[in-house]
Amino acid sequence: MHEQTIARNYAGALLELARKANDTAGWGHMLQRVADAIEEDRNLRTFLESPRISAPRKLQMLERAFQDRTPRLFLRFLQQLVHNRRQTLIGDIAREYFALLDEAEGRVRAHVTVARQTDDAQLAAISRELSRMLGKQVVPEVYVNPAILGGVIVRVGDRVLDGSARRRLAMLRNRRVRSALITR
Repeated sequence: MHEQTIARNYAGALLELARKANDTAGWGHMLQRVADAIEEDRNLRTFLESPRISAPRKLQMLERAFQDRTPRLFLRFLQQLVHNRRQTLIGDIAREYFALLDEAEGRVRAHVTVARQTDDAQLAAISRELSRMLGKQVVPEVYVNPAILGGVIVRVGDRVLDGSARRRLAMLRNRRVRSALITR
């Protein structure tokens, strides 16, 4: 089975547990913190991924680390991942979890590229306009790329809306070139 499908299945199971606990956002953030810790801490990542360390030892360490910090069902979920040798997918599971949560709550994430850092008012305006255009609540993820010169490029799923100054200048240049070729 493809890793993304596996991660999505685990994310779906975790989302159901989180719904039963009435804390879908909190459980997602707990999972993201675990994924971030694994990504940032080489020793933790090595410990969890090492085939030389037995699963019972890993389960015991998870119990010690999380028993007072997370709900019991969340801890059992992490332990089940280790038991099933899926701990390497925790980052993927976190991404899929938030995708499922967004889908369930009628949100979409938009990859927004701007030439310069935006302030909160500009970000809110971008979010409002995109929400109006798409008919869903849009959560913008802003990236700065000075190469676009100005304007904005928005990617939602496989749709791209390119309103960058660089694109507009390229279109203007192409029109002038075509116009010059026609008049010759």
